[in-house]
Amino acid sequence: MRIAFKMNLHKGFEEEYQKRHNPVWQELEKTLINFGVQTYSIFFDDETNELFGYAEIESLARWKKIANTKICQKWWDYMSPLMPCNEDNSPISKELKEVFYIKK
Repeated sequence: MRIAFKMNLHKGFEEEYQKRHNPVWQELEKTLINFGVQTYSIFFDDETNELFGYAEIESLARWKKIANTKICQKWWDYMSPLMPCNEDNSPISKELKEVFYIKK
């Protein structure tokens, strides 16, 4: 299954955001994979400061369970100064609806 979402980044934190993902924490990467994430990409629009996330996952239920892991919550705390967040430090995000897909 494919999912997409968007988030925002505070102005001036573009380099820091990229730096914190390269490399992403090994424990977080393993958790994502263990919860069925097959591919995961984040793109940045420098005109709007929006982040666009795209992931291929085994199931939406397993994807949502990642939020309950200690490593995910630790990551949210680490990233919270860089972006708008909810009270639990999860990034404020908006799920996007797929309207077109082609695969050869």
